[in-house]
Amino acid sequence: MTRWLLMAWLLLGDSLTASAQETDTLRHWGGAFIANPSTVIVMDSYQRKYQQGKRNLSWGIEALYSSVPADSDAYAADYGYPTIGVGLKYSLNHGVTMHRSPDPAWGQAEEVDYRSRMGNSLSLYGSFARPLYRNRKWEVDYAFLFGVGYCVHDYDPADNVDNELIGSHWLVFFGAGLHASYRVAPAWGVKAGLEYWHLSNGALYRPNKGANFFGPSLALVYRPYYDAVSSSEAKAVAQAVRRPFQRYWIARVTAGVGAKTLNEDWQLTQFQTPPGDPDYRTGHFRIYASYSLQTDVLYRYARRWASGIGVDLFYGTYSDHVAELDTKFGGDGHTSPWSVGLAAKHEVYYHRLRLAMSIGFYLYRKMGVNAKEVEQPYYERIGIHYDIPRTPLSVGVNVKAHRTKADLTEVVLSYNFRKLEN
Repeated sequence: MTRWLLMAWLLLGDSLTASAQETDTLRHWGGAFIANPSTVIVMDSYQRKYQQGKRNLSWGIEALYSSVPADSDAYAADYGYPTIGVGLKYSLNHGVTMHRSPDPAWGQAEEVDYRSRMGNSLSLYGSFARPLYRNRKWEVDYAFLFGVGYCVHDYDPADNVDNELIGSHWLVFFGAGLHASYRVAPAWGVKAGLEYWHLSNGALYRPNKGANFFGPSLALVYRPYYDAVSSSEAKAVAQAVRRPFQRYWIARVTAGVGAKTLNEDWQLTQFQTPPGDPDYRTGHFRIYASYSLQTDVLYRYARRWASGIGVDLFYGTYSDHVAELDTKFGGDGHTSPWSVGLAAKHEVYYHRLRLAMSIGFYLYRKMGVNAKEVEQPYYERIGIHYDIPRTPLSVGVNVKAHRTKADLTEVVLSYNFRKLEN
């Protein structure tokens, strides 16, 4: 009898331990329900001429996760225990409309008798929210969001010809926000803030003006882990788990393969092709390959950050086609497939994921008169990269842009040479 009681006690103990561990795991997880009314940001005078309706309303849900001090996660401690999320954003864009009125700037494009519209969109994204300030009641954070989107009603010369914002169903999604939240119950809070978000196809198709929105957000958040990350005891534990970081230099070589469509093709078919021509305001564009090589030297001076400088080499397979079109834009038809740039680079790390950002200045670029008009002497790059375990390799996806307007999208593979400081 005693033996059976002992066995029952041991089994009960194991069950209670497993239940406690499961409960502890669930306390890392939370959720949010979000409302976000927004307004289209008119980026320039060109867009101002055709943009009419600007309002939309988005609803979203997020699954949230946070490490806690008991996890002894040095990255989480360095960031003040950030919240990582996966979300869905559904946007009602019926109020976003466009129409080109008669204007000499439109060339041979004729006015249509209807308003074009953007159409509703659905976005799937990952989010990273870092607290700037946190106590038992209040939290202030900034957040970044990256993902993919789908828009049901893109550019169509038959019934949506003035929708220059969205040129394809599948899109790249990016967002950023600044928020403040107030804790109304042990695990519940109300969160309000301002958010910017963007949808475009990364120059993989045309048109590619992109939709940019800005507006307030309001959310109901469930965070059962909030006590664990906000108490004074938690802050003391967080200080204890922050391990010293050994700084080091990184030398890196990165090769990229990308794709793009040409703004020159868009300009030609939209404004310099007469009505009745098969290519008049067409929705079909050729996709061209592009290649890149980067050589970088960066200094990783903190667990979270590395900064440095690099030389970027680009090769565009489309230069001959640009040369053919260049004379139609008033150029001399002399182009080169090669471009060279010098770039300042910065990276943000969270475990094996890193956000890579750079701004570069062309040392050499010859892509015709249209490029001189729509590009700047500088370019931007932003991408998400993953360091492959137990190898010097990393993989990623970049978007290269001029004045925030996408030039191409590329997949990259990097080899990292690392030298630890003595």
